[in-house]
Amino acid sequence: MIYRRREIDQLKNLIARYPVVGILGARQVGKTTLAHMLVKPLGRKSHFFDLEDSEDLALLADPGLSLKKLQGLVVIDEVQRRPEIFPALRVLADKRPRRTRYLVLGSASPHLLRQSSESLAGRVAFHELSGFGFDEVPKKDWEKLWLRGGFPLSFLSQSGAESEDWRRRFIRTFLERDLPELGITVRSTTLHRFWSMLAHYHGQTWNASEFGRAFGVADTTVRHYLDILTSALVVRQLRPWHENISKRQVKAPKIYIRDSGMLHTLIGVKSQTDLEKHPKVGASWEGFILNQVIRRLNVESEDCYFWATHAGAELDLLIPYGRKKFGFEIKRTTQPQITPSMRSALSDLKLTRLDVIHAGNTTFDLHKKIRAVSWKRLLKDIRTITPTAAKGLGRN
Repeated sequence: MIYRRREIDQLKNLIARYPVVGILGARQVGKTTLAHMLVKPLGRKSHFFDLEDSEDLALLADPGLSLKKLQGLVVIDEVQRRPEIFPALRVLADKRPRRTRYLVLGSASPHLLRQSSESLAGRVAFHELSGFGFDEVPKKDWEKLWLRGGFPLSFLSQSGAESEDWRRRFIRTFLERDLPELGITVRSTTLHRFWSMLAHYHGQTWNASEFGRAFGVADTTVRHYLDILTSALVVRQLRPWHENISKRQVKAPKIYIRDSGMLHTLIGVKSQTDLEKHPKVGASWEGFILNQVIRRLNVESEDCYFWATHAGAELDLLIPYGRKKFGFEIKRTTQPQITPSMRSALSDLKLTRLDVIHAGNTTFDLHKKIRAVSWKRLLKDIRTITPTAAKGLGRN
């Protein structure tokens, strides 16, 4: 088991500030394990309810009555199984003096987010949990993390074949059981076909018309499929940034399969050798590093953008902070160079800094505002280009 110190610290911070904290994440990403890590030191000062357990489900038949006498930290796992808990939590969260905090765990869904936000407005903070990151595994295992992805049971499998088998079973169970339990009524075979096709467009701009023609349905229908997988946190839609310039800019989002291991299973990659030979190897590496950069900077998904013009200039990741803008390019090369596209992004977007994450071993300056950062030094050198949660981006 890997102790997830960064996640624990962030949750402790949120619990100290909000009466209700929600952990959202894809199925099997480690929400329950993380919650147990958090409550173990508390002992009798914590209470744990698992709503997949029929006994715990019965105990919370009347949540207002069952929870009102409890003190300390109350954890409710699989909260989407008892949605009437949210109005009860609103009442309990407003009690004074405040002797109880609530940690709710659930697989992300539009219904869950909408209901919790409406019922607990101003009282709840969400923590989005992803798979393992660079800071949680030894550096020697970073390539394994890329191949297998960050889902704990996939990464920690005894062999590559066992990891691949787990991911295949996850995809099947996720589509056939988990999504229907979240209220999704689209056929599992349809979503499997769509997800697989989406994997081959990983790292590209979304084209609803092209997908609609391939499926023989309306653009709005495939957009609905995309939103389902995005809400379930297995797909990332990176929004386009629009600058007030004369150039025509791309307005559609870029699409990424969030977990690199799931991507590799969907496109039929089973080994590192397969991956190195696959035509999507560059896009796979881009999405993998993109996730690690976002994680390292500790920014929310909605604060991340990409930028592109129809003339060909583009920027893989743009993070605005106040009046400053920080850009990131991801290049799977050991000899990064300044390109016309980088110069255009630096000029048109008035970037504070541009960092090129590359596959080499060293970090060095390419220009007074452009730095080449080795992916192997990401944990150390990314800190020097953008501060983390302490006080946001751009302090230096």
